Amino acid sequence: MEEQQSTRNHVERKKGGLITMPFIFANEICEKIAVVGFNTNMISYLTKQLHMPLTKGANTITNFNGTASLTPLIGAFIADSYVGRFWTITVASILYQIGMISLTTSAVVPGLRPPPCKGGEICEEASGKQLGILYFSLLLTALGSGGIRPCVVSFGADQFDESDPKQGKKTYKYFNWYYFAMGASMLVAVTVLVYVQDNIGWGWGFGIPTIAMFLSIITFVLGYSIYRHLDPSGSPFTRLLQVSVAAFRKRKLEMVPNSTLLYQNHDIDDPISRDGKLLHTNHMRFLDKAAIVTEQDKVKVGEKPNLWNLNTVHRVEELKSVIRMGPIWASGIILITAYSQQYTFSLQQGTTMDRRLTDSFKIPAGSMSVFTLLTMLITIALYDRIFIPIARRFTGLDRGITFLKRMGIGLVISIFATLVAGFVERKRKHVAFIHGLQDHPSSTIPISIFWLVPQYSLHGMAEAFMSIGHLEFFYDQSPESMRSTAMALFWTSISAGNYLSTLLVTLVHKYTAGPNGYNWLRNDNINKGKLENFYWLVTLLQVFNLVYYVVCAKMYTFKPLEVQRKVVDSSKVDEVQLVNPV
Repeated sequence: MEEQQSTRNHVERKKGGLITMPFIFANEICEKIAVVGFNTNMISYLTKQLHMPLTKGANTITNFNGTASLTPLIGAFIADSYVGRFWTITVASILYQIGMISLTTSAVVPGLRPPPCKGGEICEEASGKQLGILYFSLLLTALGSGGIRPCVVSFGADQFDESDPKQGKKTYKYFNWYYFAMGASMLVAVTVLVYVQDNIGWGWGFGIPTIAMFLSIITFVLGYSIYRHLDPSGSPFTRLLQVSVAAFRKRKLEMVPNSTLLYQNHDIDDPISRDGKLLHTNHMRFLDKAAIVTEQDKVKVGEKPNLWNLNTVHRVEELKSVIRMGPIWASGIILITAYSQQYTFSLQQGTTMDRRLTDSFKIPAGSMSVFTLLTMLITIALYDRIFIPIARRFTGLDRGITFLKRMGIGLVISIFATLVAGFVERKRKHVAFIHGLQDHPSSTIPISIFWLVPQYSLHGMAEAFMSIGHLEFFYDQSPESMRSTAMALFWTSISAGNYLSTLLVTLVHKYTAGPNGYNWLRNDNINKGKLENFYWLVTLLQVFNLVYYVVCAKMYTFKPLEVQRKVVDSSKVDEVQLVNPV
């Protein structure tokens, strides 16, 4: 009997680990190549191939991005509640594949897009049928993204058993290399794929990621037998609602004098706490009333209580964990607001500057994002190989520093990124004034576009610290049974940051308007605007956000977790430890 149990433990330890990473990363890399490749150059396809008006094409992309930002909540809910992460990723990848095949087909078959413009000016816009195929394709890819984005990162982290000392300490490495793989795939998309689309054809431009996605599905499924699979444990939202309702119903009860008197039931908690039980904390004690046992709550041994009236300490602490994560989640929104400017105003700056590398070749302004990606990749590599070993000597932590400190460093670097952007804009406008070009927005100002490299690079460095720290935070501090949902929250912070950017630009444009066309953000002539003031406004908002974040981080309470640690020695005896992750 003992030999059989030992054998089972030995087999379980072989599941997961670093060996699964190539299978999982293959899926994520191809998804990023497809999404970034589409988004970076999709406006060209819609306007030049489908002959859409610019505003309609822009709205199409906005609607697609908005839908793709919301669907991760649906995918995470399905994964956590019903089918698990593996099958959610697999089915979502197939949906994505179908959408990509449909889009590629429409780019290849002449009858599925309007004919070329006559004389270069008379253009026939895409018909309703042709647009229907486009919207159907984009909808399928948005649904596919919803299943892939929140589940791939958490499924990969699941491969490292937190109760196994040999695997649990490798999670921080996984997040670093996950983001590295994602950044590398984005770099390929904004360079190679965009080049193929512009110079070889849209058939190959869409066809290459379609083929890559097909291969990634095959690769991902082939790894099934070596993955560490965690079964879904029911709707996490239902459990959170049950605790809220039970606490409200018992709001008038007196608190028990000792937390040990609160309700515990391992039978109903075991399916949602494989890595260990959440222990009681003294924060938000009003929620503890959901775990107070009254006369009407008493049930026979072995029976399940009415969870709308009585909940366990573990389930109460799940809700507390989600609430505690909220303020830290919000701190990432401003970072994305600042980051998004490099695809709008920084790009607009670049179009006015000297972009010549040689007499016959100019750098596309949109390609400057390569410096963001390259810096991000270099920072991740140096962080993992140099910074962590050095920091570990001083802190004693396997990950070098806590993910909260890592996020704080990223926020500080982002402040310098927008601060530098403002000074570069003043330099650009000064050169325009010296050469008398301030009234000629279409003229090239004799200042190299490489002046923009510092702000792009600082944004990349900030993302390497903040975004990866954010991912680690969500995975580590979310309730075990809600990790896909937590990853979806990461994507919603990105969505919220972009929406906040839109709102901020709209408000600044409206309230800085003055006589004779004066405006910080002029539509007709960036040389006569005050873009540097906008950058510094964003800088100021980031300073306030940093102060807010420091306060939240100081007050944050890590979830205390009681886990069964597997002791790797000849005795094979399990040891209960209290884990307070940092």
